[in-house]
Amino acid sequence: MSYSYLFKYIIIGDTGVGKSCLLLQFTDKRFHPVHDLTIGVEFGARMMSIDNKKIKLQIWDTAGQESFRSITRSYYRGAAGALLVYDITRRETFSHLTSWLEDARQHASSEMTIMLIGNKSDLEQKRAVGYEEGEQFAKENGLIFMETSAKTAANVEEAFLTTAKKIYEKIEEGVFDVSNEAFGIKLGPLSPGGQAPGGPRSGAGANDQAPPAKSGCC
Repeated sequence: MSYSYLFKYIIIGDTGVGKSCLLLQFTDKRFHPVHDLTIGVEFGARMMSIDNKKIKLQIWDTAGQESFRSITRSYYRGAAGALLVYDITRRETFSHLTSWLEDARQHASSEMTIMLIGNKSDLEQKRAVGYEEGEQFAKENGLIFMETSAKTAANVEEAFLTTAKKIYEKIEEGVFDVSNEAFGIKLGPLSPGGQAPGGPRSGAGANDQAPPAKSGCC
């Protein structure tokens, strides 16, 4: 399907916070309770509409284990947006946010839009991190903040859409040179600078190809 822009996303955070489940819920609208660990990096994609323009989100789901951090770092480059995820029932995943954020700020574009997500909001009875704490961390670090539940789909759509809208606003404000794909934005065939279907910008390019997302939670 043709699009005006392609935005590249990366999902980061500790193992077990539900990164893969968020991706699966967003792309396939389903929840998979089996907690298979992501090995390296996995992939998903979905079309959205912003300001009557078709936007393709290309989303890279990364492994949370320390042994894969070097692989994860290579995916920061060329990402327009990032979802930084913690588990509201596990305080250690919240404590590790600073390390993840430092990695993102060091290896990604300074203009990358970062959404902080407190996942598993359906487990309120097991909450270990208050909503206000997540909100404060986001405010102190210039992040957007939202709590989600990959299980019930609460705010999952909104998290991806809100991030995409912020990236689109930056395009409209001229923050990005959209001809430079290093910012994680690619012109599609429907964009003012794109080409008609069949041209080199049409459909999935060589950089867009990846294996389909796995049904697992990491």
